[in-house]
Amino acid sequence: MSTTKRITPASIVITTGVGALLLGIALVAVVGFNSPRNQSQEQLSKGKTATTLSKLLPLEPGKRAIPLEALAQLKGSQVANRARYLLASDSIQQRQGKSALDALAGLEASYPVLAPEILIKRAQAYELAGNAAQAKATWQALLQNYPQEPAAAEALYALGRTQPQYWDKAIAQFPSHPQTVTIAQTRLQQNQKQPQLLLLLARHALYLPNITSVLDQLISQYKNQLQPEDWSAIAFGYWEKQDYAKAAAAYAKAPLTARHAYRTGRGLQLEGNQEQAVKAYQRMITQFPQAPETPTALLKLAELTPATQALAYLNQAIKISQNPRQVGEALFAKVNLLNSLHSVRESLQTRQMLLTTYSKTEAAAQLRWMEAQRHIEAQDYASAFNLAQEIGRDNPDSEVAPQAAFWSGKWAHRLGRKVAAKKAFQQVLVNHPESYYAWRAAVQLGWDVGDFATVRQLQPQITTTNERLALPTGSASLQELYRLQQDREAWVRWQWEYRNRIDSSPEEQLTDGLLRLGVGDNLDGLFMLENLQTRSQTEPQTQTKYQLWQQQLEYWQALYPLPFLSPITNWSKARELNPLLVMALIRQESRFQPQIRSAVGATGLMQVMPETATWIAQQIKLPRYKLDNPNDNIKLGTWYLDYTHQEYQDNSMLAVASYNAGPGNVADWVKKSGQGDPDAFVEAIPFPETQGYVKAVFENYWNYQRLYNPEISELMQKES
Repeated sequence: MSTTKRITPASIVITTGVGALLLGIALVAVVGFNSPRNQSQEQLSKGKTATTLSKLLPLEPGKRAIPLEALAQLKGSQVANRARYLLASDSIQQRQGKSALDALAGLEASYPVLAPEILIKRAQAYELAGNAAQAKATWQALLQNYPQEPAAAEALYALGRTQPQYWDKAIAQFPSHPQTVTIAQTRLQQNQKQPQLLLLLARHALYLPNITSVLDQLISQYKNQLQPEDWSAIAFGYWEKQDYAKAAAAYAKAPLTARHAYRTGRGLQLEGNQEQAVKAYQRMITQFPQAPETPTALLKLAELTPATQALAYLNQAIKISQNPRQVGEALFAKVNLLNSLHSVRESLQTRQMLLTTYSKTEAAAQLRWMEAQRHIEAQDYASAFNLAQEIGRDNPDSEVAPQAAFWSGKWAHRLGRKVAAKKAFQQVLVNHPESYYAWRAAVQLGWDVGDFATVRQLQPQITTTNERLALPTGSASLQELYRLQQDREAWVRWQWEYRNRIDSSPEEQLTDGLLRLGVGDNLDGLFMLENLQTRSQTEPQTQTKYQLWQQQLEYWQALYPLPFLSPITNWSKARELNPLLVMALIRQESRFQPQIRSAVGATGLMQVMPETATWIAQQIKLPRYKLDNPNDNIKLGTWYLDYTHQEYQDNSMLAVASYNAGPGNVADWVKKSGQGDPDAFVEAIPFPETQGYVKAVFENYWNYQRLYNPEISELMQKES
């Protein structure tokens, strides 16, 4: 263990307000909803009870039973309806059928938005209570009263366990419902030779861990029976699972569209089959000469072909594209290509066109940043500063804008322009608050957020809230289930409501991401949220909506959640590590997926290699452990993170780089580059993966600080 003295005592405060919450419930229970009082007092009581209910939602069933029972007594109120539903749900979870039936009695009449779901719970409660006849009657009543609701699929599944015709009906009417997926899996276990059931899984069950094997089976056994639309579903499945070679082959057999033709070529390119990728792109351009995807295909062709041919493709893209971003990309590629051919005059003409006619594009920002780096190599800090300022003015939403703004501050400081330097750092915080460079700017401004050499020593306050970002789309029933944090039920309903998976609207994508997070599918859930920023760069309608969402604290807290906070806090304290740094590293390593395993065998939350785990276990005398157990994994991973810190005198940047690239590589980099300016060291890390990893981990760390540390949140509010 490191012997470094910590500069702040461990003082992690997780604010939930449970004590005050219970006191408030006691007050409500004593006063009573219908007690004589004036109107303003009644309204105040209603507001308090609603707030109280929201604070109960994250608690475990055993810890919220008494306060929920008190709220359930507020007859005639929506709060009472919600409390009764939650009591029933908790009782079923605890296998207490009689208690659930008591809570549900007559509830559907006063709570119609969840009436079908109430019947599901009543049937389940009867089953738990051993009353099979009443359970069956309730399932049948659900089918009769709500035949078109997705809840009917639950009834069909339950009744079909003894009467197979109900399962046939579920397959016909509710193919996307998770219970129907379960039916398909069950029948396939009994008889594998059912291609229609395999296709049902291919279309509606991409969340299954073995879905790729289902797609493989369809192709290996039934490829001659598959229709073009079947190939489209199979291709989309492979694409979503990043199996690009198989996706390309399937898209080639799907209905001929510009998107399918492009993905055929792109899949081949991503898998390294350049020769076939070129042929696929060329076919696509011939078949769809004016499609929106065609300029992008031409750009990809330019990457794969000799210079003269590449120039022709770039010129064609510039000529036919109506999209300024695509034209900018083609011009930037052309500048680089002409420079490599020493065509100085034509290169300058192309550069001028890009920086004038297409000055606002991402490509113009990339060109400015590339030229700024050249000026830095020549130690011309003034010219580099001016180019960075141009990026801030003309390309404020560029990928390189945060980096340019931060380094303009560093260069201004180097030039003795202290006021300009401070202004640049402040602009990073205001304009790019979520970026890695915002943290580096905060360090330059003297904020107590920890630098590379002091991050480990901090023990920040962590304040959590119970608020969640509202779903931007979905039925009233879905919204209500999500509001009650009945996340599994909400996710199940969403599988039926979500009809447009291939061409999702921004609202559908955000809703899907939030619901995935609710059921612990953090890998895909976080991707869906993060991808909205990528979409906003090319889709104006997405940009407008994304700008509104990103202004909400709850969006960022969804993007940077705090799962496994208790074991992370405990083991960080034991290892004398900053818990937010550990949280940040886990987010990058595994997206909080305890069962995840990399291609080389790294396992669990902190992606510990089995052989490394064996070595660590010997050091700490741990006889038994499981790498997919969150507590065991964090115990082992934090020990190793402490070890890498000790290797580099508690320099967290080097420790994190070593966690990714190994101590030998980091030692070589330190030997060659020294440890002068740490910001320059990060930019010079020769492994792109490790450089990106270091920036990502500390970007995560910074976002956890600004979102959950009240002191830093207050400073950010003052800046903005």
